[in-house]
Amino acid sequence: MNAHAVRAIYLFEMNRTRRTVLQSVVSPVVSTALYFVVFGGAIGSRIQEVDGVAYGAFIVPGLIMMSLLTQSVSNAAFGIYFPKFTGTIYEVLSAPLSPFEIVLGYVGAAATKSMLLGLIILATAAVFVPMRIDHPFVMILFLVLTAVTFSLFGFVIGIWADGFEKLQMIPLLFIMPLTFLGGTFYSIAMLPPFWQTVTLFNPVVYLVSGFRWSFYGTSDVPIAISLAMTAVFLAVCLTTIWWIFKTGWRLRP
Repeated sequence: MNAHAVRAIYLFEMNRTRRTVLQSVVSPVVSTALYFVVFGGAIGSRIQEVDGVAYGAFIVPGLIMMSLLTQSVSNAAFGIYFPKFTGTIYEVLSAPLSPFEIVLGYVGAAATKSMLLGLIILATAAVFVPMRIDHPFVMILFLVLTAVTFSLFGFVIGIWADGFEKLQMIPLLFIMPLTFLGGTFYSIAMLPPFWQTVTLFNPVVYLVSGFRWSFYGTSDVPIAISLAMTAVFLAVCLTTIWWIFKTGWRLRP
């Protein structure tokens, strides 16, 4: 493996974050803190507990997962789209790099940035509410799996997009609504039976539910199903990227 080239791509993407720290780190943290204050304060005064967990603490895993999903997709999508936009992607493709090494550099950096952001938000939330992590290893597993999976998904979006409008369309029109409707701020058990069934078709439900289980041992769906759904989506993303590099779709004229 060309470790030097992978490291170069990885460090370049990480350095871009340092150059845009306000947009990449401060803005998501402030936005999540506002969600926490507004929802935790407004709804928390009416809903004291959910599944035996104080409402303010209950929404913390959902808020972290919401930020993790959106930032993983955005970071990876922009990371590969910008070389396409400037034309430098052809230099990367002509370099002695395998598709695996290219993906490892870009996706590794995007996943690292989103995981660091998730940990920062976790530390920020700990200032507002007392909380616990019953299963820290499962929490880290979900953090890593989700960051990598949605960074791969963002990588696919960045290759598919042929303009900045399309680059923002999937996160704004699909990822964010699915996150809000995925049990971020509530338990799906609070919904009427019909909508509980409908909600189970939302893949974000399984991510939020599994991540919340790692904190408090409570979830809307079994933890094994949450892990299985994440693994299936990961496999789909990997297969799609393999096909893209095999065919050169949207990479070569």
